[in-house]
Amino acid sequence: MTALPLTDAFNRYLTDERQFSPYTARCYGADLKQFVDFLVEHLGKAADASAEQSAYERRVAGQSVGSPTTLTDTICQADSELIRRFLEHLDQNQYSAATLARKIATLRSFYKWAARNKIAVSNPMVAIRTPRQNKRLPKSITIEQVEQLLSAPDEKDVLGLRDRAILQTLYSTGLRVSELVGLTFADADFEQRVLRVKGKGNKDRLVPLGQRAMDTIGRYVTRLRNDARYITILKGEADKTPLFINKHGKRLSSRSVRRKLDKYLGQVGLDASISPHTLRHTFATHLLDNGADLRSVQALLGHQSLSTTQVYTHVSGQRLRETYDKAHPRAEAS
Repeated sequence: MTALPLTDAFNRYLTDERQFSPYTARCYGADLKQFVDFLVEHLGKAADASAEQSAYERRVAGQSVGSPTTLTDTICQADSELIRRFLEHLDQNQYSAATLARKIATLRSFYKWAARNKIAVSNPMVAIRTPRQNKRLPKSITIEQVEQLLSAPDEKDVLGLRDRAILQTLYSTGLRVSELVGLTFADADFEQRVLRVKGKGNKDRLVPLGQRAMDTIGRYVTRLRNDARYITILKGEADKTPLFINKHGKRLSSRSVRRKLDKYLGQVGLDASISPHTLRHTFATHLLDNGADLRSVQALLGHQSLSTTQVYTHVSGQRLRETYDKAHPRAEAS
């Protein structure tokens, strides 16, 4: 199906005005496309490029529109009943409550934008509730498991050293994997032992880096500079040269980081469900376990809201209870 001018404009709004990350914008775009596909399949609407462009331009110009004749018209004149039919369709296909909530968030954002710009007749999402979700506590691993994982990569070659630097950086800083692969050489301040990180909404923050992680990154960079395969690549501008590269000298992808992690989990016999985000959870949990205050952890993680960080206090509280039950002589019921 040809992309609709309407959905293209919404994606530009997400990236340009809302400053969503490319990944989040793609997710929202995929959700909106699924809604469009539903309309095509269940309402018999089809997208014609010239007709859709014309319909979109009429709406942007504020011209009145009668009964829906194009897919763009149908989307913009949708009511809550049509939205509910779409959500029922998703539910019948056994989408989880979390996935449904995200798709509702996409449509909520879309119709709010469309109504504000007078492209849509009204906002049908005001009558739609988000399904209640069971709160899942973030999963973390023990310090012993972290040590097992960090020792897995072989430092004999530059890519093995890179992998160790990646794992140590994830655990030492709590970065999102998208933030990690976005780092450039200019972002690493070896003198101050900090990383300059571009987080969600293109907001910059400085994140302290542990000495062991910094030392490993330093060895990786030195090895990289002495490797004939990468000399040309490293001659570029420091603020445009990715810190973590693949074997071809290109920026490492988030998917590649996940594949490397899976490889090392298998080597040391750890749970295959551990993800790069698990190391972020582990970073936060271990900080709180060892006395860090919640506001500091919030700043380190780059959370906008303290409530997002507070979920980790439940994890630390559980561990505190387990420690108490094991250690206190009067903890067990007689």
